[in-house]
Order: sequence, then C-alpha cells, then structure tokens
Amino acid sequence: MEVIVIGGIAAGMSVAAKARRENPDATITVIEKENYVSFGACGLPYYLGGQFEDENEMFARTPEQITASGINLLLNSEVTDVNFDEKNVTYKDLVTNDVTTKAYDRLMIATGASPIVPNIDGVDSDNVYTFTRLDDVNRLMSKLDQYQNIAIVGGGFIGVEVAEQLAPFNKNITLIHSRERLMNSVFDSEFGEKIEEALSNEGINILLESRANGFTLNDQSVSQVLVNDQAIDVDAVILAVGFKPNTHFLKDKLDMLDNGAIITDNFGRTSIKDVFAAGDCASVNDRLAGTIYLPLATYANKMGRIIGTNIVTEEKDWNEFNGALSSSYLKAGASEAGATGLNEAGAKALGLDYKTTLVHANNHSNYYPNQQTIMIKLIYDANTFVLYGAQIFGQEEAVLRIQALTTAIYAGLTTKELGFMDFGYAPPFASTWEALNIAANTAK
Repeated sequence: MEVIVIGGIAAGMSVAAKARRENPDATITVIEKENYVSFGACGLPYYLGGQFEDENEMFARTPEQITASGINLLLNSEVTDVNFDEKNVTYKDLVTNDVTTKAYDRLMIATGASPIVPNIDGVDSDNVYTFTRLDDVNRLMSKLDQYQNIAIVGGGFIGVEVAEQLAPFNKNITLIHSRERLMNSVFDSEFGEKIEEALSNEGINILLESRANGFTLNDQSVSQVLVNDQAIDVDAVILAVGFKPNTHFLKDKLDMLDNGAIITDNFGRTSIKDVFAAGDCASVNDRLAGTIYLPLATYANKMGRIIGTNIVTEEKDWNEFNGALSSSYLKAGASEAGATGLNEAGAKALGLDYKTTLVHANNHSNYYPNQQTIMIKLIYDANTFVLYGAQIFGQEEAVLRIQALTTAIYAGLTTKELGFMDFGYAPPFASTWEALNIAANTAK
C-alpha cells in the first residue's frame, strides 16, 4: 500500500507515525514544504516570553528520527496539484525546482493554515510580524530590545497570549480587537470582561470595536497604526487576526466549508474515496455544533492518530472520533479562563431552549491560606437540565475544573446530577461543597 501524507507538522506526522506502527508493510511518504517536521507552534508565545529558551522543545521529532522509523520524508517540497481521478500528486522541490508526480493508494491532506494578512499598504514591512513560524518569532526576538511600542492586531488566542507574554518586558503594548469583547468566539461577555481586566492589570492597553485601517510608513517601516479615528505610534506590529486553510490548490475538487476548510467525517474521510484530511486545513465534528472550523492542536493530533489507523487498515477496523467540544484554556496574567461545549452565542445559533447560571464560589476552605474566588457559568437545557457548556475564570489551576465539566457534557449529565457529583475534598483543594457542585445546584 502506497500512502502519501501532504504536510508533516502536527496532523500529518501523527498520521505517518501511527500508520507506520499499524502497518509496517505500507510505504509511507510525507511531503513537507518546510525543512522541519513535528513543530508545535502553540509554544511560540511562551518562547517569546522567555518561559523556555531552547527552541527545540517545540519539535516533537527530528527529520532524522522520522527517516529512521521507516518513513520516506521529502522536505522543502510543495504539493502543487492532486489528480484524484488518477490518484497521484504533483510536487515541486523548492531547492532544485524539479517537478515530480507520485501515485498513491490512500492520501492524507494535512496542509495546515496560514495567518490572515490584511490588505494594508506596508504590511510587508520589516517590523510587521505574523506569529506562526519559528523564523518570524526569532526575527522578532532579535529586535525586541529595539521595540518599545508594540501593537498587536487581533484579540483571539494568539493575540491575547502574545500580549500577556510581552507585558512583563515593560513595553507599551496595545491590543486592537474589532469586536466588543476579547475572545468573543469562545467566551461570553462576562468572561471577556474578566479577561480584559486581567490584561489591563498587566499594563496592556486594549482597544475594542477597533480596526487597523492603515499604516503610516517611515523609511520602509511602520511608525503608526491607524485605528478608527486615531493614530497609534508603534515600533512593531504583530498580526493575529485569524487563519485561512492552505487548500487553494484543491479548490472545487473537494467539499469544503466557506473558508476553504476540507469537510471531513469522524473517520477523517473527505468527500473523495481514499482521501483523508485533518488539522488546520480541515473541519472538525463538534458533538453539539456539528461540522465547524476549529484550528486547535488537540484536534490535529487526535484526528491524526485516528486517521493513522484508518488510512492503512480495512474499514471494519477503523477508529472513529467521538466528537469535539471546543474545550480550551487561556492564561491572562495571574488569571486563567477555560471553556467547554457551547457558549450562549452557540446555543442561540442552534436554536436551543437553554438557561444559564453564573456563580462565584471559593476554590477551597476559608481557613486554608490563599483562598480565591472562581467564577463559573453553566449553560444547560431549560427542560431536561442536560449540560451544554461551561466557562470558568479564576487563578491557580482553576481552569482544570473544566476537565470534569467536559466529561459531564460527554456523558450527557444534567446539572441536577452534577450538583451531587462525588468530587474529592480536602481543605487545601476544595470546600465540602466543591465549586462545581455549588454552581450546578443553582441551576433552576
């Protein structure tokens, strides 16, 4: 069996490694545009912030390790076309410019996504950065001591994480977001406000309902960001406005979402037989919301492992993904936020008859030092009380309680059941009534 994997970062290498273990007789070839594999870009904000110094910590495997495992690895090679009828791919060696066509029996597409770059004059200036590639972040780090005024455009995960990690460097950080709340696609407004407050406490200036409409250039560098009716002086600009799936070379050949993400099922299959896809170039099937675009590393790795089995075995032996819940965490200075399942916007979009409850509960017994308040919101069915979603804000690992709430949603538990769930108790860790019990028991 000839298996070709397009892309060797997260999903792609997960597929290749698992497929090699599942079927040692299969010939597995990974074609990767970069000169590296198995890179975890999620670590980049924390690398920038000095939480660790060795960039190699972000690489799960080296090319040498991949090759030694029996996988054929073609680096610096870009797939330019796929002929699904003839079952072959055409790729270009980016060093020699040689073009080659290679046949496959089964194909995995894991081409990832690229950062969205606004169409603004000067966006290609040397002091404008995106935040997905190690080379770009190393370039930013090499000049960081020259930058005092830094604008970050985009208030999603990357924008918030980068701002939070730059704050201790005593820079003038301005976070520009087009919506009325940060992290608006993940958290409800009560939690967006808390995140903004936490970042403001770190000295970060936040501009909401604001768009970067233009740049003022000075000697080929951006000196100002034009935002609504004001001009912000900057030494550097970091763009974090979202991602676009790298599927342009497959346009009109596969079923896709409106943004170009390849639609897949819980087996990782696309609309074409023997072709699979996962990672930031593909959709994810959410247990509650259905087929959505959710470019998170957790799903790239989970779907990669599932497809790694399916791509080299008979269909009767395939593994199936049990569905996403959009579970995520965020650090904001000394505080942290977590979410799982549906937020209110998601519940409204699905037309669900739902209710919510929002409580402030203590993380542990009052006589044990450093007691803190945790804010918990539950979203549940108005009639059956089945849990749909949850959000948490607090400090010192408060967000780890999201794990229990994720499990509750997977199990289809009600708030009534959750209210008397037998969570562990000891004064340093919880109260006799655990905070999740308290929140659930307020659901009416």
